[in-house]
Formats: sequence, structure tokens, C-alpha cells
Amino acid sequence: MGARRIARERALQALYQLDLQGEGPSVRDALEAAWGSETEGAEAATGAIAPDMKQFALELVEGVRQKLAELDAQIEKHSTNWRIDRMSRIDRNVLRLGAYELAHRPDVPKKVALNEAVELGKKFGTEESSSFINGLLDKLAQGIDKP
Repeated sequence: MGARRIARERALQALYQLDLQGEGPSVRDALEAAWGSETEGAEAATGAIAPDMKQFALELVEGVRQKLAELDAQIEKHSTNWRIDRMSRIDRNVLRLGAYELAHRPDVPKKVALNEAVELGKKFGTEESSSFINGLLDKLAQGIDKP
């Protein structure tokens, strides 16, 4: 598994915790808990937790948190009959992460952002999550001008 995929997984775990606990933990605390939860898996895949992995995860979580209202508005705009608060916690945080990468990370191509979000949905969501995430982010991606 690639370093960025591992970082995205930890970012998703931190976003989930922050969503669940509200104003409780800080972004850094939530990320540290996520890194601690599966450090062995990350080390086995990469040999160690590289500082760039941690930095990428931190940038994703902080970016999503800073743009949360904008991301939620875009997600709701492109969803059919689904308010953000009615979506499963995993699905909405995968969507937020994917929407953030699509709109605010020029270093992440559209196709990569979509694929990574779908893979997160498959791994952490329900049986229907990946198709729901793919359909919604694909609609959102159509309005974004990037490769």
C-alpha cells in the first residue's frame, strides 16, 4: 500500500473521530490516535512512518476542517435527497476528504482523488458506500477544472 493511501486512511480516521466527538480532540490529537491505532500496519507497508506521510495526513485533515462548510455545501448540492447529516459518518467524511482533494489540492489529479475516495469507501464503509461516493464525487468533479 502506498504512503499516501496510508496517510489518507489515517486522515479519514481522524476526521471520523473529530466528527464523532465534536469539539473534543484537536486535529493533532485525533491524528496521533489514528497513527497509533495501526502503526504496525503502516510500518510493515513502508518500513516506518515517514514524516511526509504524517505531513500529508495533517494537511488533509486541517484542510477539510478549514473548508468544512464549503465542502458540505458542495456535497449537499450534488447529492440527491441526502442531507449531509443523514449520511453515514464514514461516507460523509470520505466525501469531504475527496471533495477537498478535488477542489483544493492541485497536486492530486482528479482521477486519483476519485479513485482514492472510492477505495476508502470500500475499505471503511458499507457495501453501497463506494458507488454512492463515486457517483456523488463524479458529479462534483465535473465542475472542477483540473487534470
